[in-house]
Amino acid sequence: MAALGAYRCIECNGEATELYRDYQRGVLRISICKSCQKPVDKYIEYDPVIILINAVLCKAQAYRHILFNTKINIHGKLCIFCLLCEAYIRWLQLQDSSQNTDPDDLIRYAKEWDFYRMFGIASLEQTSFFLGIFITLWWMTPEMLKRKSDFILLLKALLLSTYGKLLLIPAVIWEHDYTPLCLAFIKVFVLISNSQAIRVTLNLNRILPWFAIFFGLILENGVVCLFQKMGWDV
Repeated sequence: MAALGAYRCIECNGEATELYRDYQRGVLRISICKSCQKPVDKYIEYDPVIILINAVLCKAQAYRHILFNTKINIHGKLCIFCLLCEAYIRWLQLQDSSQNTDPDDLIRYAKEWDFYRMFGIASLEQTSFFLGIFITLWWMTPEMLKRKSDFILLLKALLLSTYGKLLLIPAVIWEHDYTPLCLAFIKVFVLISNSQAIRVTLNLNRILPWFAIFFGLILENGVVCLFQKMGWDV
């Protein structure tokens, strides 16, 4: 049996000691939440595709299942891959704006360096965005972020909720006149996912996560302005 509070009810966010009880011979019974009298986590019976669809729809229950009741440990790899996607988009736009077609090795090396530079810039921008969120939430709800584990869980939730950036690649591969609009929609979708991740992780209302995201965007744009003043293309 798991320790007290090891799991969360996906409906009311109440603590639970187990998700199901195994009566052997293939007989399982989903645990019932003592607070809301509903199944603690109905998603343990669902196909992963259904869970993913519900997560894309930003359902709080799906987020609670993923964050509290599973042992997903791909947030680091997902973060790196999303940053690579964003760096590739920026690098591609930078190459489109350049008319130099010289095949010289030095030119090719410079273009490769541009990609690494875009990856670094994207990493710094995302770091500043997350930092703005953490500072705002710590300032406004210090009781929610008392322990190191609280910060780690929130960081994990934010990293996982950036999965929408994976859509950047197909948006560019199938390029058309509406590509800029698609990129804007992807940005909005990622922000909505971030908001839901904050709300679910800290059990907040709908307004405070958006307030934190707003300050995160201010800090991120401040970093962008700094790079532009340095003469860098971002």
